[in-house]
Amino acid sequence: MTNPLLKDFNTPFGTAPFEEIKTEHFLPALKEAIQEGLAEIQAICDQSEAPNFSNTIIALEEAGERVGRIAEIFFNLNSAETNEEIQMLARDFSPLLSEYRNDILLNPVLFDRVKTVYQEANRELLDQEDQMLLDKSYRSFERNGAKLEAKAQKRLREIDQQLAQQSLQFGENVLAETNRYELFLNKEELIGLPDYALEAAAEEASAKGQEGKYFIGLQAPSYIPVMTYAQNRDLRKKLQLAFGSKAFKGDEYDNQESVLRIVKLRQERAELLGYKSHADYILSERMARSPQEVNDFLAKLQEVALPAAQSELSELEAYAKAKDGIDKLERWDLNYYQEKLKQERFEIDDNKLKPYFELNRVIEGAFAVANKLYGISFEERSDIQKYHPDVVTYEVKNSDGSHLAIFYADFFPREGKRNGAWMTSYRSQKLTKDGDQRPHVSIVCNFTKPGKTTPSLLTFNEVLTLFHEFGHSLHGILAKGKYASLSGTNVYWDFVELPSQIMENWCYEKECLDLFAHHFENGSALPAEWVDKLKESATFMEGYATIRQVGFAKLDMAWHNGLPEHDTVAELEESVFAETALFPAQDETNMSCSFSHIFQGGYSAGYYSYKWAEVLDADAFELFKEKGLFDTETAQKFRDLLASGGSEHPAVLYKRFRGKDPDPEALLRRAGLIELHG
Repeated sequence: MTNPLLKDFNTPFGTAPFEEIKTEHFLPALKEAIQEGLAEIQAICDQSEAPNFSNTIIALEEAGERVGRIAEIFFNLNSAETNEEIQMLARDFSPLLSEYRNDILLNPVLFDRVKTVYQEANRELLDQEDQMLLDKSYRSFERNGAKLEAKAQKRLREIDQQLAQQSLQFGENVLAETNRYELFLNKEELIGLPDYALEAAAEEASAKGQEGKYFIGLQAPSYIPVMTYAQNRDLRKKLQLAFGSKAFKGDEYDNQESVLRIVKLRQERAELLGYKSHADYILSERMARSPQEVNDFLAKLQEVALPAAQSELSELEAYAKAKDGIDKLERWDLNYYQEKLKQERFEIDDNKLKPYFELNRVIEGAFAVANKLYGISFEERSDIQKYHPDVVTYEVKNSDGSHLAIFYADFFPREGKRNGAWMTSYRSQKLTKDGDQRPHVSIVCNFTKPGKTTPSLLTFNEVLTLFHEFGHSLHGILAKGKYASLSGTNVYWDFVELPSQIMENWCYEKECLDLFAHHFENGSALPAEWVDKLKESATFMEGYATIRQVGFAKLDMAWHNGLPEHDTVAELEESVFAETALFPAQDETNMSCSFSHIFQGGYSAGYYSYKWAEVLDADAFELFKEKGLFDTETAQKFRDLLASGGSEHPAVLYKRFRGKDPDPEALLRRAGLIELHG
């Protein structure tokens, strides 16, 4: 039988033939594709012609395309639709890919050719994107050991193999811990939960063979309503401790040793390559250029946010005492009393708002915003294969009707899907000999499923999440470059959140909400006074939210800015959080052991980038507020920024859009913290 992964995809727009791909196809396909890719690399090395930009740099960029495509499909499935078979396969997949990458980047003949072009190319004959590709190609060799002696290169290969395995194991443990936690409760134990949450819990229990019970787990659509609305304080405590102790129980799913091994291996790798720390290595290609610059940035935020957060928590504790006689506010009380105080102060809450945020309408709203900004449209397609029935597929078109991209949307939780929300790509945009290869992008979320009597209704935070991930997808969809490695979201990591975070701003504006925020039963628009209250409430508890993010970013930097002095994961966390913690430490819980962003994803030494990019998005949105939410000229400038991908330094792209450098105080103004800023 022919392996579908080794053929040209004979599908609409060359989309992945998910229904034809079996798990057993992946490993043989990858092995064959790797041999094909290495043959393409050897052909570059064997040329008799002197190295030049075309026969070396572009040839290298184009080599191994099939390897990349197979890997994208496989690892996306491992995140969104995994099973034991795929997870076992990933343990073979990752080392093979790591070895393949090193076979290229540690190839001395290839590096000599790249170095020759880098040193001798006539840059006047290269455009900006060509020059960026040349620089990036050379740096990728330099930053991955091409200049090392053979013994050091051998050790580098070993480290990369071990890191690939450890990262996979980390993620598998977190997923297993999330899935194995199950509570089956009676209705009286869930007093305070909204009807939508009760209905979902009853249906989930029924599906698990517990008719008449209510299922509560650690997936966000189950966990968050309990922490926000359940009157049962003991239940909130039990659930919070379970959530916070994922992969921190000393059992087969414990991640403490994985964390310590990953950190040590990253540090050793950085030192092999001549860097002081993993953070120095990572930040040498970021807008924030050093650990000191990141730490200074976080310190300034902490200086402003910590007093605000302390004041907010004192007020919340006083409220809880007056309301229910709670003498000491605990971590498991935060969301519950925060929501109650917010309801009283602003006379608005998610139970009022959710009927106006039916999932399909919100999706259409996101599409409408993209249409008004960029003139693009989304048409659902039934002829594009999916990896799960929940997935919805769309063709994206330009204003002239021409094809722009394929967009996959996957919104509901399931056992084979990791927690959280993310955007990913199945195919990058680039120019080929046949023309412009358009991208295939996907967003994956975990929202409440439709019930028997109600559709999927989103909280306002879930609306923000959808718009956030949709912003990432627009970065991919609107890509307009020559090279895949510089296209779409292939930008500096502390710039990649700008396109996503700026989209959240529209969700607070009546002009935008009127496009989609209509009651799912009677079609009435979200009342104008509620929109005003929503905007007023946007800065509620913002000091606490900011200091929480600062704490996470500092934890990330503590793990990666040189080897920690502490012997255990718990000791390091306690020392880092001591400066920002607003609740007592809990011996049973640990953030690092489930901190997938930095130990499984790509955010190591980069978690600060969420706040860094908030400065950019707050400053950028001020221009839209000044010119008009859907101002054509401003939108076109921002589309140009998105389309440019990584073809230029992000500081250059941003200044071209904004006409000036970003104003750091834009974030403080939006957060309502400006009055505290000295």
